[in-house]
Amino acid sequence: MDDAPVPYDAFLLVSFGGPEGADEVMPFLENVLRGKRVPRERMLEVAEHYQHFDGISPINQQNRELLAAIQQRFQSDGIDLPLYWGNRNWHPLLPDTLAQMARDGRKRALAFFTSMFSSYSGCRQYRENIRDAQAAVGPAAPQVEKLRFAFNHPGFIEPMVQHVREGQRALDVDGDVPVLFTAHSIPMSMADYCSYERQLRESCRLIAGEAGLTNWDLVYQSRSGPPQQPWLEPDVCDVIAERDAEQKMDALLLVPVGFVSDHMEVIYDLDDEAAELCQQRGIRMHRCSTVGTHPQFVEMIAELVKERLQPGHPRRALGDLGCWHDVCPADCCQYNPTRPK
Repeated sequence: MDDAPVPYDAFLLVSFGGPEGADEVMPFLENVLRGKRVPRERMLEVAEHYQHFDGISPINQQNRELLAAIQQRFQSDGIDLPLYWGNRNWHPLLPDTLAQMARDGRKRALAFFTSMFSSYSGCRQYRENIRDAQAAVGPAAPQVEKLRFAFNHPGFIEPMVQHVREGQRALDVDGDVPVLFTAHSIPMSMADYCSYERQLRESCRLIAGEAGLTNWDLVYQSRSGPPQQPWLEPDVCDVIAERDAEQKMDALLLVPVGFVSDHMEVIYDLDDEAAELCQQRGIRMHRCSTVGTHPQFVEMIAELVKERLQPGHPRRALGDLGCWHDVCPADCCQYNPTRPK
């Protein structure tokens, strides 16, 4: 009997999803918030964010552009894997994508999650989504194995350093400009069971070290839970207001290190809310780009695939944490929510 593993025969981009029209906003948010104790008032508030942009989130189009860039890179690198894309919350949904993969005869796929940091919502929940999609498809569903998190890979760090330097030039000030690295806040009951904060701080440290930053900090944005539930802090706008009150800031650089693309939360929370606060206080603010489809980032994704396709392929990582695991331990990124009283 041949126990050799089935060869990898597909690549799967796994992402969050977003609406692409006003009539899709509420169904999308209902998918996102199903089973969560988020007040309806908060859902309507977030819906209004989307309506500022005609109900269109940029994330799906950015994923299409990333897929096209990955496909081009695979072709130039001789990686013979067809590409698929499935979302957690909006079309193309993971069950539909895995059903298509089954119809195409795919047996074993490598998956890249559009999240660079370990957490329940950024890793384990996606793996649960994939498991549920496989169950819905049935025995013909392909195996899906995630690629390692590459928060400290040169292909992520170096593009972010470039964007920081571009921001410094755009502000054109003498001295050390204050820099706030931003990431999505998560509940403390989630943060306590994962390496989210540790990985974020390592990425910030690596970017700051390469860019020569000394006046920087990590802050959070996009909190959505009830006020009684502790979430990671401090909030980016709170920090801007507090720092400016303590010592007037002339300029500020915001670096959305926790995001891979300029999607809705980056655009609304930073380009709208934080930018408005800075304008009110007379602070010249520049928001750096995310990695998006930067060639080094796309090359990094191809490298992660080669690590799995080619035994002995070099595994690159900067800093002290080394290469993250390929296979998640059974207790990795568990979520033990604390219910507000």
